[in-house]
Amino acid sequence: MSFSTCCLKTFKWNGTPTGQIGTLANNQTYIASPPPPSSGPNSNPESTTAILIVHDLLGWSFPNARLLADHYAAEANATVYIPDFFGGEVLPFEPLIAGRFNEVDLPAFKERNTREIREPEIFQCAQALRGRYDVVVAVGFCYGGWAVFRLGAQRVNLDHSGVEGRPLVDAIAAAHPSLLTKEDIDGVSVPVQILAPELDQIFTPELKAYTFESLQRRGVPFDWQHFPGVEHACMTRGDENKPGERRALERGKNAVVAWVKQVEQKY
Repeated sequence: MSFSTCCLKTFKWNGTPTGQIGTLANNQTYIASPPPPSSGPNSNPESTTAILIVHDLLGWSFPNARLLADHYAAEANATVYIPDFFGGEVLPFEPLIAGRFNEVDLPAFKERNTREIREPEIFQCAQALRGRYDVVVAVGFCYGGWAVFRLGAQRVNLDHSGVEGRPLVDAIAAAHPSLLTKEDIDGVSVPVQILAPELDQIFTPELKAYTFESLQRRGVPFDWQHFPGVEHACMTRGDENKPGERRALERGKNAVVAWVKQVEQKY
């Protein structure tokens, strides 16, 4: 399991998350709620959509991720969940923001959070949402990228009939995914959105080309968003000191919101 320090380069935004802390399956979870239903000329229907965010290495409590969840909830009219998939462990933000990566024991952290360890609870959280919402979309950033592809390959039966039913999630979005394999790519069967920075040492040009070819060959609906001039981790970092990065983050946020709305119209 490999990462680059680019996964950890970050920039903390201003703003205060407005969601609540709850539980999903057995995981502590940040929950951002949509606006209350309303009627009239600018009516807001009751939401029946959930967005499951699988976080990056900075975890479920990173303020940027929570602020993104708040935007998704308000703009996509969805309930957004960010469960803690690192068992209560949080990498320290300040050394990472300052670029002092030597202060973080990343190899040990990786061993405690392998795919094999975390996949079952990620599936459990998605299954909990599947039984409660009409539409479930999984969004993964960096570390979460492999996970949403795996979610997009699973089907579930809720009546215990033994017959596979609908997909565990209705669609996925992956932003600069990490730990992604060709097997993951070939397994996904639900609509896929890719947010792909041009400069990425992890989601390499070869892997990008393979993803595009596989989805096209297998007839999987997909939306490919290319972000020129920006690098891995830009979608949650949004550093206004890096040319084009804050704009890329805003465009990425808008793309996910539009994708969720499109998925709600049912492919």
